[in-house]
Amino acid sequence: MSAREFLDTNVLVYAHDGADLTKRGRAREVVRRLLRERNGVLSVQVLQEFFAAATRKLGMPSETARQHVLTYARFDVVSLSVPDVMAAIDLHRLHQFSIRDALIVRAALNGACTTLHTEDMQTGRLVETLEIVNPFAILQ
Repeated sequence: MSAREFLDTNVLVYAHDGADLTKRGRAREVVRRLLRERNGVLSVQVLQEFFAAATRKLGMPSETARQHVLTYARFDVVSLSVPDVMAAIDLHRLHQFSIRDALIVRAALNGACTTLHTEDMQTGRLVETLEIVNPFAILQ
């Protein structure tokens, strides 16, 4: 089985953002690969944040954004519990992550992921067994 990889919201948003075609292309490559390989993971938080950003930032009609959420729900979707929120608070305190990022890291760890694709955190950083990777770093 291939290593599991977690997608942060920004990767999904870039997959639909026409403002930066290079990032859109890279985001689509990552999303397609993980759908094809069936080793992509995300969280309920990511689905909710994607819907909010797609409708607000990208101006996507809510029905279209809803359809994309259904597509992304084909990934393994992780839900967090109260103990996970407490663990995320500890990650926030220990690593100085925002609470939002700490929840993403916790979800990725719960999903047994070895990679977290995001541009919001330091690429190459290791948190327990999870490596943070900026999929757009090679483009900059």
